[in-house]
Amino acid sequence: MLHAFSAKPDPNMPNQTPYTLHIRNMVCPRCIKVVTEELEKLALPVQDVKLGEATLTLEPSAQELVEVKKVLAEEGFELLEDPKAELVEKIKIAVISLLRTGKVEELHINLSDYLSEQLGRDYNTLSALFSAAEGVTIARYMVLQKIEMAKELLDYNELSLSQIADKLGYSSVAHLSNQFKQITGLTPSAYKNSTTVARKPLDQLQ
Repeated sequence: MLHAFSAKPDPNMPNQTPYTLHIRNMVCPRCIKVVTEELEKLALPVQDVKLGEATLTLEPSAQELVEVKKVLAEEGFELLEDPKAELVEKIKIAVISLLRTGKVEELHINLSDYLSEQLGRDYNTLSALFSAAEGVTIARYMVLQKIEMAKELLDYNELSLSQIADKLGYSSVAHLSNQFKQITGLTPSAYKNSTTVARKPLDQLQ
């Protein structure tokens, strides 16, 4: 059973500052909705929720954090308290957001420069941290996310393979097809005709 908390911002205490919860496995708009609903069930003062984090209008108590961890775990999320783990999650969110918002088509700089700019860190630092934590490079993670999104777009059957290649930032259909086969063992056409190959959850790609 969830325990509701009465913690609310006090208008007579102007020095209250927002508190950010860093959350693993938030990879889609539905995740934002679920996290928002769970925090509101706990009567926590939610200010904003976006991929990878939720901001409260004041810091929760230790007991409230215990309850937050519990409800998030029940929904497949994880509350992050280690700065390095938080940064790894921010890298994932930056990569996923780049693809999901369609900005990869307009990206005129390489991924390393983009991530450094977005996260305010040297790419070599980001790369070493990510590889140590996830067992794959950032570049490999980006490829896996691209292929999973290609599967999704193929399933929708609304775009041609050429359009999908453009949307995901590939230089050609051949480049997409070759990479798709390397990852899945199938060509895009074979994947579309297959009834046994399933897509993978975005938070489990590595």
